[in-house]
Amino acid sequence: MPAPSSLQDLYLEELKDNWSANDQMVHIVHELTSKTSDSKLKQMLQNSIEGINKHTEIIKNLIQQAGGQVEPEHCKGMEGLVKEARKHASEEAPQDGKLRDVVIIAQYQRMAHYGVAGLGTAAAYAKALGKSDDENKLKQTVAEIYKADEAASQLAESLQRAAA
Repeated sequence: MPAPSSLQDLYLEELKDNWSANDQMVHIVHELTSKTSDSKLKQMLQNSIEGINKHTEIIKNLIQQAGGQVEPEHCKGMEGLVKEARKHASEEAPQDGKLRDVVIIAQYQRMAHYGVAGLGTAAAYAKALGKSDDENKLKQTVAEIYKADEAASQLAESLQRAAA
């Protein structure tokens, strides 16, 4: 892909990167879900998959409305986070189920925070471009991710006490 030559180009590139990040995250969250021992964590991850898919549809629609080619741009940052999640939750996973669940939440949150950063950046670009509807949709998406992150933190705290 050629270097961006405008803020509009940066905006579209950021959206496409987030689309790819979401696609990668959905795949690894499916894997992580199968490795959990806690039913609340399993449900949280399943709900997260639905949320990520919803957010991906929003991103696709914003790309299309902005006149961009509707295809993701491979996100190498999320690729690294997925590799780490797979390593820590599979290859080097603790045998104790509660402890493994705590590790899964930590990996999930790292990926979610990456999404917050990217979508927050896209919202800032949308604002600068005068795309207030896009900005609002992106800010709402970020707010939903923060809400899921808070729920993950609360679950992690209860699991950490159980693992201790």
